[in-house]
Amino acid sequence: MLPVPGIAGIALHKAVPASGLGRLAAADRDFGSPYWAYYWLGGLALARFVLDRPEVVAGRRVLDLGCGSGLVAIAAAKAGAAKVLAVDIDPYALAAAALNAAANGVAVETVHADLTGGAAPEVDVVLAGDVFYDPEPASRVEPFLARCRAAGAEVLVGDPRRAPLPLERLRALAEYRFAETDSGAMRITEVFAFD
Repeated sequence: MLPVPGIAGIALHKAVPASGLGRLAAADRDFGSPYWAYYWLGGLALARFVLDRPEVVAGRRVLDLGCGSGLVAIAAAKAGAAKVLAVDIDPYALAAAALNAAANGVAVETVHADLTGGAAPEVDVVLAGDVFYDPEPASRVEPFLARCRAAGAEVLVGDPRRAPLPLERLRALAEYRFAETDSGAMRITEVFAFD
């Protein structure tokens, strides 16, 4: 367990040389890339945002879309969300999210699913960190988030302004600086309201 940089009170299982993820990846052909074992800038910003402004999630039903390690879901639970649903398409990410939630003493329900093709879930807040990292998933995520907004959910996006980010639909709410996992370079990352 390592403390999350810039996010006091949360620690996560992360990729380090001694973690054994390399051995697991070599032993399991379905393992893929452990993207969830690294800090993503948008997730860091969303976690910081909900911890700084607990009223955004307190007493509300929250969806962490593409939860990865569960950082954003854990922050929402710590900020007083009534129910937190952490969803990802990678079963290893969900296992990590469940372990991380338990280690941080919070209840988070994990679900293995791709929600982007379906109807908006019955939640009050959707937290979407780093979901616009590539044009293909972005083309599915944007209409899903629009359906969530149309159903009455508040939608917040955390992102360092990657190229497929639909800026015409976003309103900036907060700006943070975090170090990128691979380079250690500080990078501005924002939290947006999806309108």
